[in-house]
Amino acid sequence: MPGFTFGFIGLGLIGGSVAKALRAVYPDSRIYVNTRSRATSDAAVGDHTADAAISLNDSRLAECDYIFLCAPVENNNALLSDIAPYIGEKTIITDVGSVKSPILSEVVRSGLESHFIGGHPMAGSERYGYANSDPSILENAYYILTPTNTVPEDRVNELNDIVGAIGAIPLILDAASHDYVTGAISHLPHVISAALVNLVHDEDRPDAIMKTVAAGGFKDITRISSSSPDIWQQICMTNRANIVTLLDHYIESLKSIRDDIDSSSESVIHDFFEHARDYRESFTNVNAGPIKTQYVITVDIADEPGSIASIAGLLSEHDINIKNIGINHNREFAEGALRIEFYKKEHTDSAIRIMKDHGYSIHSKDDN
Repeated sequence: MPGFTFGFIGLGLIGGSVAKALRAVYPDSRIYVNTRSRATSDAAVGDHTADAAISLNDSRLAECDYIFLCAPVENNNALLSDIAPYIGEKTIITDVGSVKSPILSEVVRSGLESHFIGGHPMAGSERYGYANSDPSILENAYYILTPTNTVPEDRVNELNDIVGAIGAIPLILDAASHDYVTGAISHLPHVISAALVNLVHDEDRPDAIMKTVAAGGFKDITRISSSSPDIWQQICMTNRANIVTLLDHYIESLKSIRDDIDSSSESVIHDFFEHARDYRESFTNVNAGPIKTQYVITVDIADEPGSIASIAGLLSEHDINIKNIGINHNREFAEGALRIEFYKKEHTDSAIRIMKDHGYSIHSKDDN
């Protein structure tokens, strides 16, 4: 495989995951990193993801085939002018931000159009930071590329191949289309999720009964509210027009169903849920979203010492890796319930089969 040289400016969850994936696929490549935190750079060098930490005016920037801007969206725009004097003729600058129009405007202003291919890996986690980066979150995730009109076509094809090599699904869009699409399927859901959590907080009783019984569907649809508020503040500022337009449309749809419920329009209410169900079930079953699909099962267990250890031991004997494990404190199930999360679908399927063979009662869950 070719020995590329990659540079990373910023190295959080997404940047770290991309860097680790590139190291795995292109082990002979060189990877240089620049981060605000010395601890982050040290961690990347220490785990052999990066070869060295460098400054923004380091001559080694000119050696890079690709420089990934992985800082927050607004910071990436400012970083362009910082690194412009130090990049090489062959260097392509890309980014991992979820808003493309602002950085494209800065690229044009900086005269870097022939050096820029925007990028957006539509993967992630409610956690953030390099410590939580994991190349597996890129597997089967759409990775949108937004090339300028003057960047060489062979470099677009090359980056397209690199994206595919790290396990993601490359998709080419123009910047304006990207921002409206991601506004609808990523940015707006985060706003709605946070608004719903805040509503329950404000409507809850002094004894916090809503928070106490919150489970199942509520936790599923608000899981993304645990994401970084700093990141989402910047996204709302940089994709403001699209988010406001989509919010207006959403508010109108809420007003409509509110009126239907108030007037007891049974058939209309039924159609509202039916149309949503049918469209939702038509979605492709692929891990292509800003919050990764979870593979989760819930297991009924006896309330006695050793129950959890027995399950963990059983799965370990069959080389099934557990990503996360916890006890459901609510009582959605008749007995004690253990929630187990896996990294891959095949691990989930194997665990279900093995545990059923050993007499366990399983409640599988698909969080697509």
